[in-house]
Amino acid sequence: GSPRTGSLSLISTYYYKFRYIFILPLRRQVASPSPFSCPFCIHSPHCSHKILSCWCPVRATSLLRGVQLFATPVDCSRSGSSIHRILQARILEWDVLGGILITAVLIVLTYPAWTLIDRLDSASPLLPVCVLVVPFLLCYNYPVSDYYSPTRADTTTILAAGAGVTIGFWINHFFQLVSEPTESLPVVQNIPPLTTELLAVGLAKFTVGIVLILLVRQLVQKLSLQVLYSWFKVVTRNKEARRRLEIEVPYKFVTYTSVGICATTFVPMLHRFLGLL
Repeated sequence: GSPRTGSLSLISTYYYKFRYIFILPLRRQVASPSPFSCPFCIHSPHCSHKILSCWCPVRATSLLRGVQLFATPVDCSRSGSSIHRILQARILEWDVLGGILITAVLIVLTYPAWTLIDRLDSASPLLPVCVLVVPFLLCYNYPVSDYYSPTRADTTTILAAGAGVTIGFWINHFFQLVSEPTESLPVVQNIPPLTTELLAVGLAKFTVGIVLILLVRQLVQKLSLQVLYSWFKVVTRNKEARRRLEIEVPYKFVTYTSVGICATTFVPMLHRFLGLL
């Protein structure tokens, strides 16, 4: 593929690291209730009206309505709903606009170094250490809340998956598991027709990949929890123990880092072994 793909992937990963570590906790603090009465305004006993604001379409401009529409799938996800409790427009507007601005700034500032980043991403033996240590420390020092919220676990899942994917690409290049293109890829003039054979191969690749990833996830999750329970002398049947910082972050991070590595390294190897590539 393009030599810029690795840089864009790395920039995207670190943008989401910055967003989920800083932007999401910050917007919980800056949110304030709407000064206008609104029948859609909902109060939560856990939030003291600090992170909830009313959805009032009358006050939204055309631009902000578009931003709200763009942000709705994000806020309906588990990460968004666990932070906001309900869909709220005013905070999402600034979150999306701030994310776009951060992405633009990162692209402009890092563009001259994209070639160097690609070289380090594929050849530096220190990359896996940095990719593992930095996200893990960020997750372990996630802002503490007065009550339990799954946002820390969701953040750990996202950063761990990004770290695993990055390490997987590094393994492919460092150990030369993928062949470098000898010439530029041809421009696709026509989309190939969807034949029965092509559909069967695609479904087979999808099924093989999903099954392998699920097996790795279950195996690594079970093993990591057993090790952590034994290390901290926790009863295995205690479901609440998973929410403890010293257990939740390590087992989530190890599990989804393994998933990322599996998806980018072992799944293609299995596809090649089975003749699906």
